[in-house]
Amino acid sequence: MFTVTIQNKTYSVEKTDAAIQVNGKSIPWDLQRISERKIHLISENKSIEAELISIEKATKTIQIKLGNKISSIQLKDRFDLLLEQMGMNNLASQALKEITAPMPGLILDLKVKPGDEVKKGDVVLILEAMKMENILKSPGDGIVKAVKVSLNQSVEKKQVLIQF
Repeated sequence: MFTVTIQNKTYSVEKTDAAIQVNGKSIPWDLQRISERKIHLISENKSIEAELISIEKATKTIQIKLGNKISSIQLKDRFDLLLEQMGMNNLASQALKEITAPMPGLILDLKVKPGDEVKKGDVVLILEAMKMENILKSPGDGIVKAVKVSLNQSVEKKQVLIQF
C-alpha cells in the first residue's frame, strides 16, 4: 500500500495484478506499455494515455502528462507512512544549524571558514580523541556562518564547533 498526492488531494492506493484499490474502492484496469515513458490505461470504459515527464527520487515526486495536462504526483510507500507516524518524516529537510563535538578532544585541523559552502559528506574538521583522529563531516548542505573553535583547542562533548 502507498499514498498518492495529486493537487493537494491524497489517495490510499493498493495495486494487484487485476485491479487497483483507491481509497478502498476496487478499480479494474488494463495497462499497456507504449514506450519506456508512455502507457495506455483502460479503466471503466475510459481510455487514458499517460507520459512520464520527470522523476525526482529524493522527494519521490513524478510529473506525468495526462492528455494535455501535466500533473505532479508525490508517492509515499509504507515506510514513508511509518516515518510520518513516528514524527520522523522531516528530519532530512531540517535546516543544517550546527555541528557539535561528539566527544571531548583536540582540534587538529579546520577544513572550513565562515562563508564556505559545504555539501553533505564534506570534511569540515579533524578532532583528535583518545589518540585517534576523527574526521567530522557535514551532515547536510549549508553555508558556514561561524567556526567556534580554533586549531589545537580542547573541546568538550556537545560543544558547538561550527554554525551554519
